[in-house]
Formats: sequence, structure tokens, C-alpha cells
Amino acid sequence: MLEDRPYVIPRVFESTSEQESNWHYLAYHFHEASDSKKRLLNEELGEEQGVQEDRGKRKKSLHQPETPDITDMEWHLDNSDDQKSDEEYSEPNYFNRLTRDMLVSCLVLLSRSNYGAVASVNCVFRSLIRSGELYRRRRQLGITEHWVYFSCNALEWEAYDPYRGRRVAVPKMPPSPTESFSLSDKESLAVGTELLVFGRELNSYIVLRYSILTNSWSPGVVMNSPRCLFGSSSLGGKAIVAGGTNARRMCSGVFMDGKFYVIGGMTSDNEVLTCGEEYDMEQRSWRLIPNMSVGLNGASGAPPLVAVVNNELYAAHYADKEVMKYNKENNTWVRLGKLPERSDSVNGWGLAFRACGERLIVIGGQRGSQGGMIELNSWIPDGGPPKWNIIANKHSGNFVFNCAVMGC
Repeated sequence: MLEDRPYVIPRVFESTSEQESNWHYLAYHFHEASDSKKRLLNEELGEEQGVQEDRGKRKKSLHQPETPDITDMEWHLDNSDDQKSDEEYSEPNYFNRLTRDMLVSCLVLLSRSNYGAVASVNCVFRSLIRSGELYRRRRQLGITEHWVYFSCNALEWEAYDPYRGRRVAVPKMPPSPTESFSLSDKESLAVGTELLVFGRELNSYIVLRYSILTNSWSPGVVMNSPRCLFGSSSLGGKAIVAGGTNARRMCSGVFMDGKFYVIGGMTSDNEVLTCGEEYDMEQRSWRLIPNMSVGLNGASGAPPLVAVVNNELYAAHYADKEVMKYNKENNTWVRLGKLPERSDSVNGWGLAFRACGERLIVIGGQRGSQGGMIELNSWIPDGGPPKWNIIANKHSGNFVFNCAVMGC
């Protein structure tokens, strides 16, 4: 079981324009707006100061005190620009006069896509964003935004924010010393504010993790029982991995109704498993569910493509390109309709089927005469046949190697 940690993860890379470019782009608009307000306020103060000086000249006998300098006034304006250092940004300003609790209460209501701009305001804000406190408070308040993270090229990832229809750049993973990690089968899992990628480096298993708090990759903690081809899922800040290698490999994992389910898979003798297993988090006990995954995967196919939306289990039947829904009461599957038209796969490999908040996401594509095209399709289950909407597309390799959804 994995659980997110409250401390800031150290950076692997030095600060580069590539890593910080998205933050600076967002910060530009923030400072542009704030600078306009500062100029307006300075002009108003300047006019008032001129009036006071004029009055002083006309009424010297009253010995009026001099108008205080702007820097002495209660506002304590911060007229720094984007080029100033962290120490200069730490000068008192509007925001620093707020208590930490007030800041947190305000910032948790912002979209997390704005946190890069917030972190560029000053060192206080940057420290607050990187501490992870905002995300912990958001979780307590039930505020969650789900972003899709996927990889169509070795060591390269990108994120997509379906709420604003925005692609978000992710730094490239550190290079593999022997290329073994690049070429090996990898599993991915988002837990808390981290994206975990599991793979092999020669004869050992390694874990790399990307933190949205620092926008960087770093080595992760290897599991007590290293494995590959396992099932996994996360709930809040907790994650479970099960099976893999010689113990129910090629299975899938999901959380439903607060319980963890392992679906499908194969034995070490390549026997296809049709049962499911339910793990009760509170009782710490397993329950076998016969025939739960009948027909969802085969000996040469990918692990079952399953996802849970609003505690309802769905599956992508890649052989027939259909969407199915699980009936909990009688332990059967019902066919709902077709997958998106352009969602090719190789026995299920290369196709992503994920839950993203209240919607199902299918990421896949076809290869044409001008190269590959990846499409992101979305559907909010409503009890009827699926009606897929293309929410994004891009020219890329048409094979999705890994995909995970981070909700925080």
C-alpha cells in the first residue's frame, strides 16, 4: 500500500526554462493585471501627494506635517517585477498581510491549473504551493479536479485538463542509463499529487515519480515485493497494488464502493482467470467473486480495460469495440454500445480506458497516410448508449503506452 507524503520532494533537475515555462506563461498575465492596479494606485497617490504639497505652500503658518512617503503607508506596495529574486519578493505586500489560514482558504477555491501562477508571485506563495497543504485541504473539503496523464512516446508524458480543454506540459523523464527502462513494460498509477511509473532497469525494478508540487521527476521507493504486470488503483492519498509477475499477472485493479477489486489476469501457467477478488479495506479481508471477469481478457490480450464512475464499473471489450457495464446484483455484464470509432488497439494494447471524475475517457487513434493521430474521447454515463465527444486530438504515435488519472 502506498500513501502520499506531506514533505516536498527534492528536485532532480536544475531549474530550466523548459520546466518552468508553463508557470512563467501563466505568471505573465497575473503580474500584468497586478501591475496595472499598482500603476493606477500610484497615480492616485501621486495626485493626492501633489494636492497636499500645494496646500502646504499656501498655509505654511499651520506647520502641516509632510505627506508620508508611499513606502511608509499602510499598503506597503510591492513594486517588484518578474526579474526580482525570492528575497525581494518576500517584501511585505497585500498578500503577506493575510494570515496563512486566510491564504489557504482563498487558494483552495482556485483551479489547480492556476497554482503555477500563484507560486510565481513570491516565495511565500511558492512555499505554500509546494508544501502540499492546499491539496490536503482540498481533499478535506471534497474539492477535486481530475487530469489525464498519458504517454505515447518512451519517457515522454503530457497532461490534459478536461475542465478547461488545456494541454499541460510535463518534464521529460530522466534518461535510462541502459535503455532497459525505456524499452520495458511499464505500469503507471496516480496517487495524491504524484504520478508513479514502475519499470525495469536490467535485472532490477525501479520506480520514478513525478510531483506536481515541484514539477519534476525523482526516484521513488521500490515496493517491498517488486513486480510487474500488476493491478493497481488509488483512492485519495492511498493506493493498492496486487498480483503481478507470477501471482495473478496481467490483472486490473479498481476502487468501487470503498473496496478494492482485482479483475482478470492469468496464472503462471498462462491460464486465463475469470474470477474477481474484492478487498475490504476496513476488515482487511478478501472475497472471491466467481465469473466476474468472463470474456474481458484473453491469453494474448491486454489486461481488462475497466474503469469506475460514480461507483459503477465499466469495461471496454476491445475485441468487439464495445462498452459494457457491470451489474453488481447478479454478477453479469450488460453491453451498452460502441467505443469511439477511431480507437484501434492490438488486442487491447495501445488503448486507454479510464475514469476521469464523472466521465469515461478513451484515448486511442489510427495510423493514416500522414502519420498517427491520437484522440481523447469523453462520455458522461447517463444510463443510455455511449455518446462520445472528441475533446482533444494531436498528431502523435497512435499507441498509448501508459495512462493514469490524477484527482486532487
